[in-house]
Amino acid sequence: MHDRAHEHSAEHSADGRLRLALALTAGFMLVEVAGGIWSGSLALLADAAHMLTDAAALALALWARRQALRPADTLRSYGYHRMPVLAAFVNGLGLLLLVVWIAVEAVQRMLAPPAVMGGLMLGVAVAGLLVNAAAFLILRGGHGSGHGHDHAHDLNLRGALLHVLGDLLGSAAAIVAAIVILVTGWMPVDPILSLLVAALILRTAWQLVRESAHVLLEGTPEGFDVAQFAQRLVSDVPGVAGVHHVHHWMLTPQRSVMTLHAVIAETVDDDRAVREIKTWVRSHYRVAHVTVQTERDGCADDHAH
Repeated sequence: MHDRAHEHSAEHSADGRLRLALALTAGFMLVEVAGGIWSGSLALLADAAHMLTDAAALALALWARRQALRPADTLRSYGYHRMPVLAAFVNGLGLLLLVVWIAVEAVQRMLAPPAVMGGLMLGVAVAGLLVNAAAFLILRGGHGSGHGHDHAHDLNLRGALLHVLGDLLGSAAAIVAAIVILVTGWMPVDPILSLLVAALILRTAWQLVRESAHVLLEGTPEGFDVAQFAQRLVSDVPGVAGVHHVHHWMLTPQRSVMTLHAVIAETVDDDRAVREIKTWVRSHYRVAHVTVQTERDGCADDHAH
């Protein structure tokens, strides 16, 4: 009971941190939009657009956490554990579109640099740096406070942390651009630094899309070697003569599923063999759900084909 209460408290605390970070991010995004339009700074508008994706990522993370807690039903026999992964994939695609928009705008402004109000740009950028630092510290605290089956380590929440960290650097870039404009009057620094921010977002976006797509495509957990797995299982579990048709995939990066066929000796009891195989797999590979089919007279799937 104490563990369940502690886990519920951790979940509630993480949700509260997400809501607070979302309120900070969304609120200051509106300030940056106004400041970017008023000052004519693409760096501020690019950072505001990035903060929009941050707010969307935080909202998706919050919604997906709630969805992931729903129990399994007739439509979703494994439950809703992949909701955060799906949210991360959508978030990554949105970031890629954002990178394209910033790059197009930056190129246009490098060809014809508009006048930028450096003083206003500097003030808004400094405020943005403080807000992003606060949001990052809030999320970082929640990220490290998980307990048991906490979803704070899901791909989309990690992505949200990377977004906010990217915004920290984006605000720093806007500060540098504003200082250069105030000191030298060189306007192209604004779109040039915007391209650097876009490059940072691109890296984050590609990582999110690649990792979440791998999970959504039922990819194998990183580092899993089927041949080595089969060899170890046959060596460690008495009565198992062979292993084949091994399928190991992820519901989430922290929760995997496996099915396998095991050839067992005539003298070995089926139920005991299944129990020992499942126990071995769970203890060595931390698989959430294992399905074992035992065989003695050849593979039934081979006969079917």
